Amino acid sequence: MDCTMRLDLDLLHAFVMICDAGSLTAASRRVHRSQSALSEQMQKLEEACGRQLLVRGKSGAHPTPAGERLLQHARQLLGLSELAYQDVQGIEISGTLRLAMTDYFRPTQVIDVLARIRARYPRLRLQVSVRKSALIEEDPDDFDIGISMRLVDAAARRKTPDDGRILIAREPVSWIAPDGFKRGKAARWPLVTLPETCSLQRAIVRALNRNKVKFDVVLTASGVAGLHMAVAAGLGVTCLNASAAPPDARRFVSDELPEMPDAEFSLLPPKPNEPALVGEVRRLLVAQFA
Repeated sequence: MDCTMRLDLDLLHAFVMICDAGSLTAASRRVHRSQSALSEQMQKLEEACGRQLLVRGKSGAHPTPAGERLLQHARQLLGLSELAYQDVQGIEISGTLRLAMTDYFRPTQVIDVLARIRARYPRLRLQVSVRKSALIEEDPDDFDIGISMRLVDAAARRKTPDDGRILIAREPVSWIAPDGFKRGKAARWPLVTLPETCSLQRAIVRALNRNKVKFDVVLTASGVAGLHMAVAAGLGVTCLNASAAPPDARRFVSDELPEMPDAEFSLLPPKPNEPALVGEVRRLLVAQFA
């Protein structure tokens, strides 16, 4: 069966949005359509391809093996469609865009989003740097778009930023440990952290000292990946926001360990007279992460 000739870009767009959002409910909010309309589009696409493309359940929707293969082609086709439109309109989205971001924010999803940006704007040169949030906040002129993290207490959780930044996510920060971790008879908690320049590390130490919890820093990692390895090796406990926690770790609960503030992730405010290219990519990031 030759299903290529039957593929409709609107149907492919709906399919990609559902896969990215993880459910029809979340996708319907992004594209401003009803769930029933998206469901009808998916039915048409599956009929055109002669394959089941999505598995739907209580946990959301995810692509089947056939859907995974189609998803790769769909992204390329939509990117080519966007490029063709830009060419016809005389719009050239090209140049260099510098993106600075914290590695606490959705490490696995960010890679996919960057790949989508490249597919959508093939003439665009992306320069991505992973930095501490404090450095991103302190030197906004060193990049075009910045994604930083702030820790917010219970009173601030209900507020939205009023300084021009764009809130894209709030996530709980929890203590984590490898499955089966036991503190044993040690009087002090073994702690794995990032360096003192990390705002989350400083918040962890302040919270432990404020609650008079004894601890030893048994390992200082250079990044989130290092924390993952240390936790997997059973060296100690740490704190991470939900999207940065390793999939095989578990939330560790103890009456001794203090509750941590939420992590709030934001795009820094647009700069005066920024190029149209930067604004376009910022809108794309908001659409992907909102």
